[in-house]
Amino acid sequence: MCGLLGVVDYKKNINTSLFKEMLNSLKHRGPDDEGLEVFSLDSCSIFLGHRRLSIIDISSNGHQPMLYEHLAIIYNGEVYNFKDIRQELILNGYSFDSNTDTEVILKSYHLWGTHCVDKFRGMFAFAIYNAKQQEIKIFRDRAGVKPLYYSLTDDALIFSSELKPLLNYPDFNKDIDFEAVSSYLQFGYIHAPKTIFKNVQKLLPGHYLKYDIASKNLVKECYWNINDFYENQVATDNVVDELESIITEAFNLRMIADVPVGVFLSGGIDSSLVAAIVQKNSKIPINTFTIGFEDKRFDESNYAKDIAEYLGTNHTELICKKEDVLATIKKLSKIFDEPFADSSAIPTVLVSELAKKQVSVVLSGDGGDELFCGYPSYALMEKRFQLLSKIPFRKKLKKLSNVLPVPAFMQNKVNKKLYKKFIKFIKFKNMLDHDDIVNSFKVANSVFSKDEIKNLIQADYYFSKDTPATTSNLEKMMISDFKGYLPDDLMVKIDRSTMSASLEGREPLLDNKIIEFAASLPISYKKDKEILKNILGRYIPKDLFLRKKQGFGIPINYWLREDLKYLLDQYLSEDLIKEYNIFNYNYVSKLLELFYAEKNDDNKVWVLLMFQMWFSENIDSNKCNR
Repeated sequence: MCGLLGVVDYKKNINTSLFKEMLNSLKHRGPDDEGLEVFSLDSCSIFLGHRRLSIIDISSNGHQPMLYEHLAIIYNGEVYNFKDIRQELILNGYSFDSNTDTEVILKSYHLWGTHCVDKFRGMFAFAIYNAKQQEIKIFRDRAGVKPLYYSLTDDALIFSSELKPLLNYPDFNKDIDFEAVSSYLQFGYIHAPKTIFKNVQKLLPGHYLKYDIASKNLVKECYWNINDFYENQVATDNVVDELESIITEAFNLRMIADVPVGVFLSGGIDSSLVAAIVQKNSKIPINTFTIGFEDKRFDESNYAKDIAEYLGTNHTELICKKEDVLATIKKLSKIFDEPFADSSAIPTVLVSELAKKQVSVVLSGDGGDELFCGYPSYALMEKRFQLLSKIPFRKKLKKLSNVLPVPAFMQNKVNKKLYKKFIKFIKFKNMLDHDDIVNSFKVANSVFSKDEIKNLIQADYYFSKDTPATTSNLEKMMISDFKGYLPDDLMVKIDRSTMSASLEGREPLLDNKIIEFAASLPISYKKDKEILKNILGRYIPKDLFLRKKQGFGIPINYWLREDLKYLLDQYLSEDLIKEYNIFNYNYVSKLLELFYAEKNDDNKVWVLLMFQMWFSENIDSNKCNR
């Protein structure tokens, strides 16, 4: 795993020294090596930089930027089938100076152009400068495991693995995108392609950019879309055996490394499946890691321990204390480039730091729920939507709900039960805005409602609609999460958390062959992850993993009312809220009253706290314009 940075500078705003300073902000992604190449043209200077975490061929032969004839590459990620592609290239007359996948990608592009990406199995973000054609192409993997940010102005094109280098660019525009703030308040993260800044975007998964240096023309292209596989579904007689074979191959590919490899083991179905198959194919005990909590209501470490003992792994667990959580919360605003409110980032950061003491690579089980219909909310929402669709006079009911008086909950004269009923009413009212299940699903799972967001930021409400092209309501929600929640929340969480510890995180369930096979299966095979349970049952007794889904949660609201209350006092204070000029303090103060009275147990206060802490760490309020 690595960090990449590129700048096409038309105004001579930066020099080598400043570029190195920008690149150094990615040192945590690659502490083992630093590389820089500068290409001087009449119209501009092109800076390509790289920070390396050595995983495959840890010699200096893997140094980047890597050059070949008129091409130069900077690359973050892993292409796991690089050895097969390398043999194909050798048959086409190519020779190699290293054992790296970087050189394979570079020479694949030399031979096949943009179509080379169709051959790659893995996680990646890479940029290739073509000196002959004076263009740059930038690619991101199919599932969005690896990040890629970019900003295009009249003065420069800047692209990077994280936002941190952009903040060090001279005269970088820190204007906040309030549509992105609206997205954040709804979901606790920002949906791509938006970022928190108006002039920066995320490259969408399965896409690439083509940039013409002379004309400054930037074109976005899609090279892979999961919809294609949902639209061409097939049935198979031996579906469990076939999927197990594909999964086993994908998992084994992800054990390729010249450094120690481990597995994050939560005790859930997905991580247990990863650990079970990897351990079966290993000659020695694999390293597994888990995090537990002193509060037994949120502690799943015993489940992981039982599975580790059954499999015979070399298991390490850490029971976190409040002090560990506090120290981690203070680091989150540095680790994450944008406001990010998934509180499971806390244990993910902690387990990454734990694993780094023994290994340099870890596998995790992310993606199973989105591919195999694992979230209970899918089935629940399908039932809700069926009821909604049967309601007569929906449009008239919607108009009526808009003129109904808002209960006096904001005056703090309402009990906890009535407040929760009001929240359900608000979500029901907003679900009536949409005639399709996907956007109703997004509304139902939002943190703040449309009305609350309008009151909080006093700006236009932004809602990004999804229209997956498939007939199954369950699959529509799965596609929406695969394109949104998975890359913009889960992959952001795992990438930043592992990289903050200079640890490479790998996602074996997001192998494109698994994704494509799962998408092509009829929904009857996938409900409630039954097919994964059947496979896991071949390795582990079912009584070890068949239980109610709990997730990677922590008692964050309890701590915020007790030991961590001072964080709310500091960052949600009237002075700071008004200084940053993002949120309406009167509305925030009402939310805090409800929170302390324990009438509000949702994540609203945490979402606001994470934004304020991020703003304090990353933004000079004097340079932020509404």
